[in-house]
Amino acid sequence: MATTRAHAIVKGWVQGVFFRAKTSEEAFRLGVTGWVRNLNNGDVEAVIEGEIKAVEALVAWLHRGPSRAQVTEVKVDWSAATGEFKNFNTRY
Repeated sequence: MATTRAHAIVKGWVQGVFFRAKTSEEAFRLGVTGWVRNLNNGDVEAVIEGEIKAVEALVAWLHRGPSRAQVTEVKVDWSAATGEFKNFNTRY
């Protein structure tokens, strides 16, 4: 199974709309690991690792987000998976 890592910054109306919680739910459904957190500037940051298709699916989901979100941009940096995460969690 080929794996990858995505580091994403999500911009737009993405805080106060359950973006982190819904991202965690979607990550669990897809079976990927990593984390998601709010940034002080109003963006959301996520690091995602797992099977390539699953990581790509979560990155695609980040472009939409939960129903109340208004995503304007997603910047993604791709790299090799490190295997450092055991699960996906929300950072505060």
